[in-house]
Amino acid sequence: MSLHLRSLLDEIRGELAFKYIAIAKSLMDKGYDVISFGAGQPDIPTPDHIIEAAKASLDRRFTGYTETAGILKLREAIADYLNERYGASVSPDEIIVTTGAKTAIFVAIASYINPGDEVIVIDPSYPAYSEAAKLLGGVPKYLTLKFDRLRGFEIDLEKLESMITKRTKIIAFNNPHNPTGAVFPPRVVDELMRIAEKHKLIILSDEIYDNFIYDNAPFKSVSQISGWKDRAILINGFSKTFSMTGWRLGYVVARRDVIEKMIRVAVNVYSCATSFAQEAAISALKGDWTPSRKMIELFRRRRDVVYEELNKVEGFEVWKPLGAFYIYPNVSKILKRINMTVEEFVDYLIDKQRVIVLPGSAFSEISGGDYIRLSYSISEEKIREGVRRIREAINELLSRGS
Repeated sequence: MSLHLRSLLDEIRGELAFKYIAIAKSLMDKGYDVISFGAGQPDIPTPDHIIEAAKASLDRRFTGYTETAGILKLREAIADYLNERYGASVSPDEIIVTTGAKTAIFVAIASYINPGDEVIVIDPSYPAYSEAAKLLGGVPKYLTLKFDRLRGFEIDLEKLESMITKRTKIIAFNNPHNPTGAVFPPRVVDELMRIAEKHKLIILSDEIYDNFIYDNAPFKSVSQISGWKDRAILINGFSKTFSMTGWRLGYVVARRDVIEKMIRVAVNVYSCATSFAQEAAISALKGDWTPSRKMIELFRRRRDVVYEELNKVEGFEVWKPLGAFYIYPNVSKILKRINMTVEEFVDYLIDKQRVIVLPGSAFSEISGGDYIRLSYSISEEKIREGVRRIREAINELLSRGS
């Protein structure tokens, strides 16, 4: 039967974060003291009032199918959030509730891509953009971010525009950015929308980390731009801000006529999002945001700690991220000295120190060999101990080669 599988599937990469989550769990189950910087999810439990709303929904036996677009009260709550925060001018019939932001990305790309069409992907990136494009017969084209230790990660807008061809349909844009933690300046958002208008493209703007912004970094949503729905699709969700990763709830926002077509994709992929989880999401948006605000402030302090500690690691070039909860140090200098690939280095950390980080190659087949990603969604104590173990591993490797 394997002879009949699509050959295209050989080109699809899995999301390596889940591989390393499984490794961490397996080692912990065996009793090892594991420190994992791998998971892209908050370590803080979902707030109680959200869980209680789900329980109440279950008690009322709200367990059947809902409309594919999502229950109206939740779409109203999402519209209220976007309109109050960004002046987005969104109505409930311009929203689809999805089974996570990843599904929203797939539904959006599937609604635009024909075989051979191109998607420009900011490199490195969350894998879902390129892999969805490939799965649908599209062609991802990668624009690698420029890195400077002082300025951080930057988009070369001139180079981006030069990559556009007649087959280009979408520019996939994640802001705040996974894996680098960059928050791209408002002028970049404005320029991307200008480029999209000029070349008749769509900006797929994934803003799932829009509440994880530090040091008063200026952030601009595409939904703050007049007439944005003519040239952009907005992706967001509940996983990060409300620590609801396992609840699998995201949403896509687009012009009404586009949403009507996207619903045809959605109904054939997942029917609808989980009913009682949707009711809990209303409580997330409309209820007390204090737990989320405390969590975000906690992550800011952890960001400072991991940045401080990584700066002590020989051969690491570290830039302090402004958003999300990841740090993406350039480790190319130390890899050359220890004569290892990034994948070999990551495996060594697991085997010898029981520390899990992700290789940059999980986010880029082009530039990823020079980087590792650490999620600082663990305690400050574990951050310090984990980085201490990384330093120890490097010292062992350097002494071995001397």
